[in-house]
Amino acid sequence: MSPEVLSAPVVDTAKSSDRAHSRARAARRRKLVVGAARVLLLVAVLGLWEVLSRTEVIDPFNFSMPSKIWEQIQTWVMHGTALGPLGEQIWYTLHEALLGWVIGVVAGVLFGIALGRVTLLADILGPYIKVLNSIPRIVLAPIFVIWFGLGPASKVASAVVLVFFPVFFNAFQGAREVDRNLVANARILGASDRRVTLQVVIPSATSWIFTSLHVSFGFALIGAIVGEYIGATKGVGLLVAQSQGTFNAAGVYAAMVILAVVALLAEGLLTFGERRIFRWKPSDSDR
Repeated sequence: MSPEVLSAPVVDTAKSSDRAHSRARAARRRKLVVGAARVLLLVAVLGLWEVLSRTEVIDPFNFSMPSKIWEQIQTWVMHGTALGPLGEQIWYTLHEALLGWVIGVVAGVLFGIALGRVTLLADILGPYIKVLNSIPRIVLAPIFVIWFGLGPASKVASAVVLVFFPVFFNAFQGAREVDRNLVANARILGASDRRVTLQVVIPSATSWIFTSLHVSFGFALIGAIVGEYIGATKGVGLLVAQSQGTFNAAGVYAAMVILAVVALLAEGLLTFGERRIFRWKPSDSDR
């Protein structure tokens, strides 16, 4: 066998390694460019907002300005709010949102998988679920306050109804989209309905369910905030209501910034968990 033939696999391996390194460098460069563009866009928007407010092109009383919003956040952090320490208000809202999110996710997954697997059940309950889904769920918040009072229960209920439907429909669709060959093979091997559901259907629908989790936590925060805005004893939503009542636009925006940070942190944790679970899926840079 000639030396040229022996060296061919080595050359191919070297070329593959070079291509992999090139893709990795390109992915890193793209990440840096995207990150820099995001920062520049944010700085440009905040800077333009500050300039327009200071020159009174827009009304600073109604629209406030980034510097005053930052001062309001600093005041809340250093000296607390009228309701108590800022951390306590954030935790109160986050606790309500988390509890509502967990209950809504569990209920949505269970009902979605059950109706996705049992056609008769889907036919019976389908019209009722569509009717409930068509109701603007935000308007239920005052009803929950009447039912459960000003405590956290009414805010948790508001979060649950907002979270349930996105998770339910994704779980339902995921159960319906399971490869029929996998189900048939499992049955041939003697798997019962319960084992098929637990070992085939639910793992196959997991990616659908995780897709809804990213959106649903934001909905849980909305439910908690709206409930607190309507009636509460503490929480970020009550801070928004009090700021609005005193025409403190900076306080309203400051509360929105705090909520945005909380939502981004939750999104980061969900993305990290999804990547850990779905390690086999190629990342965007690998496609």
